[in-house]
Amino acid sequence: MGRLAQLSMRNRALIALITVFVMIFGVITTTQLKQELIPSIDIPTAFISTSYPGASPEVVEQTVTIPIEQAVLGVQGLDSTSSTSSTGQSQVTVNLTYGTNITTAQQDLQAAVSRIKSALPDDVDPQVITGSVDDLPVLQLSVTGGRNRVDLAQRLNDIAVPDLQKLDGVRAVTVAGAPERRVEIDLDTTKLEDRGYSVSAVTAALQANGAVSSAGSITDGQQSLSVNVGERLTSAKQIAALSLVPPTTTVSQQASSGAQSGAGSAGAGSGASAGGASSGAASGGTAAGSQTGTQTGTQTGTQTGTQTGTQTGTQTGTQTGTQTGTQTGTQTGQAGQAGAQAGQAGAQVQTVPPTPTGALPAQVRTKRARPTTIGDVATVRDTTAPATSISRTNGKDSLSLSITKTPDGNTVAVSKAVTAALPALSQKLGGDVAFTTVFDQAPFITQSIDDLLSEGGLGLAMAIVVILIFLLSVRSTLVTAISIPVSVLVTMIGLRAADYSLNVLTLGALTIAIGRVVDDSIVVIENIKRHLSYGEDKRIAILTAVREVATAITAATLTTVAVFAPIALVGGQTGQLFRPFAITATLALLSSLIVALTIVPVLAYWFLRSPRGQVDPEQVRAEAEQKERRSILQRVYVPLVTRAVRHPVIVLLIAVAIMGGTAALAPQLKFDYLGNSGQNTLSVTEQFAPSLSLDTKSAQAARVEKAIRGVEGVQTVQTTVGGSGGAQAAFTGSGADNATFSVTTDAQADQAAIEGRLRSAVSALDGVGEITVSAQNSGFGSQAVEVIVNAPDAGSLQRGADLVLARMKQVPGVSDVTSSLAADQPLVQITVDQEKAAEKAVTDTQINQALTGILAPAKVGTVEIDGQDRDIVLKTKSAPDGLTALRNVKITSQTGKEVKLSDVAEVKLTKVATQISRQDSQRSATISLTPDGDNLRAVNADVTAGLAELKLPTGVETSLGGVSSDQSDAFRQLGLALLVAIAIVYVVMVATFKSLIQPLILLVSIPFAAVGALIALVITGTALSVPSLIGVLMLVGIVVTNAIVLIDLVNKYRERGESVNDALIDGSRQRLRPILMTALATIFALIPMAAGLTGGGVFISQPLAVVVIGGLLSSTVLTLVLVPVLYRLVEGRKERRALRRAERDGEPGGGTPTPTTTDEGPDGPQARHAAPAGS
Repeated sequence: MGRLAQLSMRNRALIALITVFVMIFGVITTTQLKQELIPSIDIPTAFISTSYPGASPEVVEQTVTIPIEQAVLGVQGLDSTSSTSSTGQSQVTVNLTYGTNITTAQQDLQAAVSRIKSALPDDVDPQVITGSVDDLPVLQLSVTGGRNRVDLAQRLNDIAVPDLQKLDGVRAVTVAGAPERRVEIDLDTTKLEDRGYSVSAVTAALQANGAVSSAGSITDGQQSLSVNVGERLTSAKQIAALSLVPPTTTVSQQASSGAQSGAGSAGAGSGASAGGASSGAASGGTAAGSQTGTQTGTQTGTQTGTQTGTQTGTQTGTQTGTQTGTQTGTQTGQAGQAGAQAGQAGAQVQTVPPTPTGALPAQVRTKRARPTTIGDVATVRDTTAPATSISRTNGKDSLSLSITKTPDGNTVAVSKAVTAALPALSQKLGGDVAFTTVFDQAPFITQSIDDLLSEGGLGLAMAIVVILIFLLSVRSTLVTAISIPVSVLVTMIGLRAADYSLNVLTLGALTIAIGRVVDDSIVVIENIKRHLSYGEDKRIAILTAVREVATAITAATLTTVAVFAPIALVGGQTGQLFRPFAITATLALLSSLIVALTIVPVLAYWFLRSPRGQVDPEQVRAEAEQKERRSILQRVYVPLVTRAVRHPVIVLLIAVAIMGGTAALAPQLKFDYLGNSGQNTLSVTEQFAPSLSLDTKSAQAARVEKAIRGVEGVQTVQTTVGGSGGAQAAFTGSGADNATFSVTTDAQADQAAIEGRLRSAVSALDGVGEITVSAQNSGFGSQAVEVIVNAPDAGSLQRGADLVLARMKQVPGVSDVTSSLAADQPLVQITVDQEKAAEKAVTDTQINQALTGILAPAKVGTVEIDGQDRDIVLKTKSAPDGLTALRNVKITSQTGKEVKLSDVAEVKLTKVATQISRQDSQRSATISLTPDGDNLRAVNADVTAGLAELKLPTGVETSLGGVSSDQSDAFRQLGLALLVAIAIVYVVMVATFKSLIQPLILLVSIPFAAVGALIALVITGTALSVPSLIGVLMLVGIVVTNAIVLIDLVNKYRERGESVNDALIDGSRQRLRPILMTALATIFALIPMAAGLTGGGVFISQPLAVVVIGGLLSSTVLTLVLVPVLYRLVEGRKERRALRRAERDGEPGGGTPTPTTTDEGPDGPQARHAAPAGS
């Protein structure tokens, strides 16, 4: 690496020009980096959400949830499954292993679900939903105003959504909370039956109309024209005007006063829709003739029939009287001769209720009757669907507007662009429309980045002051400090190339690295300054100084960089979060090494000066060394290290005592996972009792909302009562039986204090259900400790879950102890008496179909009105009101008779589970606890102890999940990464020192770094978390750096022939200043971050900085004392063996290093020599 310095010195102008260009390009690149809170990570979880309206939880579980669970078991990358079956809703959560391609997994899951689609109930359409952090809304707005919510939603969809989607970086704008528009067909079953129609006739009419199809083309003169048949339905009025399909019947009809007479029965019939043919033959009566006609309805075909009459003759047209002949005519609507009927679609024959008495076929009437339309038997109206949820903002009805960004979009830029567009958009929508920000990622991101930049700036200033104090030279300090901005800007270029964003992780890595990137430059400039002080030629002094330390700083930097490599082995959320952190730190450190070996020598050549007025280099050297020995540091340190080397046993005993004393502090250490991000948003969930009406839920939620708004520091409360499930439930946990409150607080206030006041306010309320409060962590996962209870049957599960819940409520330091086994809900159970049903010719299927048609409005199609698709819903006016009316519902038997439901079945009210949970295909329940503080270790210990005390029913098992599982997985993987990092560092040092033993001496610094880190965590009350362990990982490389710099020089002195003792003293003395400078520069650079002076990103940076500071303090002190002692013990023994071997061989003094000491001792004035040149 020394040759790199030579190359730079020969091309100083080029190096300067490249440096300027790099800095300019770095500044430009920095402005182009995306700004986010955390790196974009994929969430390896998929949700399969299925709606099954009206179905009970048990029916949903058996017919939807279990088939889907079994279908996805073979999907590649599957880790585990969990599911929840509630009334009308199934949600299967598929947890995938980290690293699984989410897009491919979604396709595989969709294919798996499609394969079993035919086995699922009709009209059930599972939706596979996946996402990443990018799918979280950048901005969520509440919109109020307009005449009503329908009008407001229309205006938002027509104006706001298109305008906002035009903004750069905006992917989607979604309006939520608007009442759903639909077309209702409210059937009057009495009218329907009186006219001889069934419900299927209405459905058939809807299916046969409203579509535009191509019939081919015709030639008109010189033009070729396409022919389209049909017209789209665009209004409820058009739907009401649709003619009903005539029923297919088998009848005996008689004509009066000379009309055609004949009787017969259909002998055969076949046909196809849309132009197919049907034919039939009948015989009977006394007349003979033939008839040809055309029938229209849902099928069109050609029909031929044969009659026998009492007269002979031929007639064309429509005739009444008594005659015999051949008749050709046209049949329309309900007309159709006995013996010949149009075939159903697909060559089917359908039988429908007979034509009512007195309803004569059209062909026998003197005048054509008007066809029956849907409007004749039903009320058709364009209306809104019954509300399933209510949305309010600060007590006022509102709609929600969610804005998500594109994957490469800039969160802050998107937020600013949308916010800037709102005033004009409000005017465009109407002056009464107002926007309220419910959630915005940008302010917290901006504040966090600005705060980290401020802390980094303060750290930079403090590091420069430390360097200035040690070097006592403004020029030398500035030359050293130049490595910081250059390294940072080079890192920014690397981040842009790797498509990383500027977030609290990458910026935290840069801030942490500020103290470390200057280390290499400090060592280089300190050695250059030393050689210049000896009076050497400037160029020679610079090259010599760089050669002496090049190997050491290269090895030191590589060891520091090497510790980040194992982070690639860390899986899960921790790996995805901290991989950009590791890459950022690696880029910064490698940049600092290049800067120290290229730019620093060039700048030193231009700006540093040699001593003037000195002619004799030896005299200059002696005076410089004498001045250095008189410094306070040398006068304190040299005697200390000399005594330590002479009394190694005492030093080792003291070291062991320190280790033991520190181990005694371990029980006082707190444990946490990632900590609270400190965002000014809280989430409150209210769980209602089952089966409450929406109005009752809204009234209860209003009380909670009022209490929240009364809490000091709360600015905005967005309330959502109820929900329809689906994607919303998958991502937000909202549902029909709960209300969610998104609370925005004062960003400048103490968020923990606000959360405490809010908990107190809602806990004082009675009769509002179960309430939980949690902080929103923008993708950092759950904060709750979860106890998962598995059991073989529902009864055991209920008993086991009740026992666990009762015990967990006794755990200290937790709040919001809840169970996923909610209270039972009422259910109407109909049990068919099979004997009675058989006597009445009624089946279970008939009962189910009859009740479904009455109780459950059916979606029978869609219609486009005003440019929007709306569902067409078929319902009946005769829906029973209460159990008595339900028991009296009439069921049509197979013989055509009507039977009361109570005659063939028992109708009773019972209770069932509100929801059914499953974990890996087994019934399960989840007990959740939210820790009040940051000592997750204590909570886990209490929970584990509590579970051990319980005597659970046979077959019931428990396990820890939630944040406890996340923490244990992360700690286990980081512990493995730590061991791998130590191994990598050892390999690098073996390659550097060409020895297997000496690197082991240096590794002793690591446990003593852990000593300081542990003491710092305990003193500051900081929990050991994932960021803390990342700090420990960094320490492995950082603390070994000092030991490498020291031992490298000691080895060079020994190569010159010095004894072990003399080499240790000389090396320690000369490396004292650079070791202290690098350590103190790093420590002071991290002090602002450790103190959390600005508060931004403290959940990541503060614990990391505390660990590094504590570890550096202890490892630096012990490195300067303990490493020389251990080196003396190992290498001194080798030296003594070499001396004895030389004496046995008869070579006195042979092979013995010649100490360069004088009578004044190892630190005498004539013992000092220049550090040996090396490569």
